[in-house]
Amino acid sequence: MTLNFHPDRPVRGRLVLDAMAEDGVYRSQFVTGTGNGRLTAHPGGDRWRWESRIFAGAYDDAPARERPVHGALNFRRKPVGGAPRFGSAHFRLTAETLARTTFCHPDSFHEPADFGVAARMPLVAQAPADRQDDLDDYVEAQIHGPVRPDRHVEALVLDPCHRGTPVEEAALRLGCPVEWHGGFRLTVTELCRHPGYRGQEYVDLAARIAVDGLLDPRMLGAAASCEDHDPQAVKKVWHCLARFGAPTHAH
Repeated sequence: MTLNFHPDRPVRGRLVLDAMAEDGVYRSQFVTGTGNGRLTAHPGGDRWRWESRIFAGAYDDAPARERPVHGALNFRRKPVGGAPRFGSAHFRLTAETLARTTFCHPDSFHEPADFGVAARMPLVAQAPADRQDDLDDYVEAQIHGPVRPDRHVEALVLDPCHRGTPVEEAALRLGCPVEWHGGFRLTVTELCRHPGYRGQEYVDLAARIAVDGLLDPRMLGAAASCEDHDPQAVKKVWHCLARFGAPTHAH
């Protein structure tokens, strides 16, 4: 199982990995207020409502820190994690976490009717028939209980654009091994061939963010932290980079 996220986004005024190293735990959007999906993790919000439905109200009154975190079953063994839609980095979790994980397909955003646990998992067989978009090609996982990098993570897998940066420095303080995948890279020339994927306005934004006609996750992280750009618009550019610029092998 994997938890995809952007390792260079700020949380409470500090790098998300710095916050994890200090807290010793991976937090859900209900705690951090950040994410690369819909930011609806608050009482009465869409994510709160989805979890209330899925778990029969079990977490309705629970403190934010006790809510499950969302990841993906990486059944296709992608080197970039099971759900790169949500970030360029991922934690690869230990097998121990499977015993406290529930699954659904499709994503909880779609109000799914099909669920599973590790011992009874019909969802993988269903997923191959539903491959409409590589970014939607995952089985959602909900991990119940804490996820601690030094205890429940086999490795943090990063994009090589973060080598030698504060992201790598923070990663080395987490207490888990650090690995590198092949790297997301996309030229603006290639993206211009797909204006219908998220819209021409995001192709134009990508061209403004790119350096020497090339996009990588670090550039998008800088853009997302800049007040000159709408973070939700940068998210759409990330979708383009993740869809058309994914590596085909791991380093």
